[in-house]
Amino acid sequence: MRVVLGVSGASGAALALDCARALTRVGADVDLVVSPMAKRTLATEVGTGALADLCAMAARVHAQGDPGAEIASGSCPVAGMIVAPCSMRSLAAIAHGLDDGLLTRAAGVQLKERRPLILLAREAPLTLAHLDNMLAATRMGAVILPPVPAFYLRPQSLAEVTAQIAARAVDLLRLGPPLARAWSPANPPVNPCEGDTHD
Repeated sequence: MRVVLGVSGASGAALALDCARALTRVGADVDLVVSPMAKRTLATEVGTGALADLCAMAARVHAQGDPGAEIASGSCPVAGMIVAPCSMRSLAAIAHGLDDGLLTRAAGVQLKERRPLILLAREAPLTLAHLDNMLAATRMGAVILPPVPAFYLRPQSLAEVTAQIAARAVDLLRLGPPLARAWSPANPPVNPCEGDTHD
């Protein structure tokens, strides 16, 4: 099965690598689209070899400026798309149907074909414009998945945090058994406050 992975220039470049790893684990062939700003962010946040590592995990790498790529057409049989991280600019373009590059065009294709589109929207604080765009994208069928840590799992490193978020993103594509660790009430965290477990 094929899955499109779009990488925009927002901070959180490690999420792209973890999503690619998670997609590989479920047996997906990755169609990769990396924006020019994402290449800079990958080098800054992860390292100069990050882009090469990401491309090595992809079955196909498409140029952002290639409107004739397979994934620009609804006839291309893909199972869905993840944008990780998703900048507010990319979110705005997707929310308003501005297919101004291959990343946003491929995202628009998922919406029109009623396929899963998972957007790891990365920004804080949020303006009204950001919230309106999230609402518009959600109404069209996208899933907004802010990269929020699963604190209840007590992650010991940033790598654990990003891996869990990526696993959740892939799980939302419903490609197979869940990858993400789930909360288990059998082993709840110890409450440091005596007795009171309520807010």
